[in-house]
Amino acid sequence: MMLALLLARAGVDVTVLEKHGDFLRDFRGDTVHPSTLEVMHEIGALDALLQRPHDEARDVRAVIGDTQAVLADFTRLRTRCGFIALMPQWEFLDFLRDEAARYPGFHLLMRAQATGLVETQGRVTGLRAETPTGEIEIRADLVIGADGRHSIIRDAAGLRVRNLGAPIDVLWMRITKRLSDPPGVVGRIGTGHFMAMLDRRTYWQCAYVIRKGGSDLLRERGLQAFRADVVALAPFLADRIEADLASWDDIKLLSVTVDRLEQWWKPGLLCIGDAAHAMSPIGGVGINLAVQDAVAAANILANSLANPDTPADAITPLLAKVQQRRLFPARVTQAVQVAIQNRILNPLLDTSRPPQVPTVVKLLNRFPVLRVLPAYAVGVGVRPEHVHSPEHAAAILRRA
Repeated sequence: MMLALLLARAGVDVTVLEKHGDFLRDFRGDTVHPSTLEVMHEIGALDALLQRPHDEARDVRAVIGDTQAVLADFTRLRTRCGFIALMPQWEFLDFLRDEAARYPGFHLLMRAQATGLVETQGRVTGLRAETPTGEIEIRADLVIGADGRHSIIRDAAGLRVRNLGAPIDVLWMRITKRLSDPPGVVGRIGTGHFMAMLDRRTYWQCAYVIRKGGSDLLRERGLQAFRADVVALAPFLADRIEADLASWDDIKLLSVTVDRLEQWWKPGLLCIGDAAHAMSPIGGVGINLAVQDAVAAANILANSLANPDTPADAITPLLAKVQQRRLFPARVTQAVQVAIQNRILNPLLDTSRPPQVPTVVKLLNRFPVLRVLPAYAVGVGVRPEHVHSPEHAAAILRRA
């Protein structure tokens, strides 16, 4: 949706396919980081975005046993917004759709699921999709695969995937928030357990980390035992845990995958976001890396795609440039995530000893200025992108 907005803004005719009838689902990835907010400022949309319902997290805290610490302080960043916006993803998508609809070249097809590619002489020239009225075929100079970690588009293209491994899965759940609860984005570490809690004002969005494939074992132990594990990490939840987690239906499993395409493109096709590099939920950076991919792709492709005289063969080298631009940040981020999974989270889940406060956390507590480093890593990341794609004159008139 972000790439469609930027391309339509540059005068490119764009069609987005969405398989559902709306965006009203629990995406779980609801953190809009300072790097993405910076992009919204650069296209003149930040103030309007922040009118949408959201909460603002200005730091990230941890509770390790009985010790509390601030791990990251976003107010120390030299960015337009010194916070993470906790915004339901359907609100963010609705906003991007409304912004894109200002431009005459933007088209959105709801209830349209891509099912395969159209290829002509070794080049992708369009795609097929199922709609409520039957199958359709859309021809295009370029197809973008942005359909997530289980991408139909990348499978249809036969692009090779390298699995980097993930020893963890995550259980997502909502638990009511009381006014007396401690606020903020908090990671809670106990003996053999870890849970991240995002303050959503009226509820906690909780991510409980388990061993890969461990959900069946948890079910065998029983829901009451699981509730007790959660309360051990956050004792103040004891008065509502039974009502909020009444059955296993209230707990959703995210099977964590960390993988990356060896090549993100072929003639006529480019994959971005999770379709190109599925991220671990560690740091909540997946959405924001996808937005950075979109900005880089628009910067590199917009002028050529907007020019009707650009031959198809001239687009192919640009696709390689997009991968070249975005491969390094994807590699670095995934390497850090895999290291945290393997060296911190997995050993933590296997231990029966009370957690010890790491030296780095002690340093962050003692020297608050150091909190800008993890804040930058999470909030801005490797090689942040800035919007250089133009705004088409006709689109400017339409906005006016």
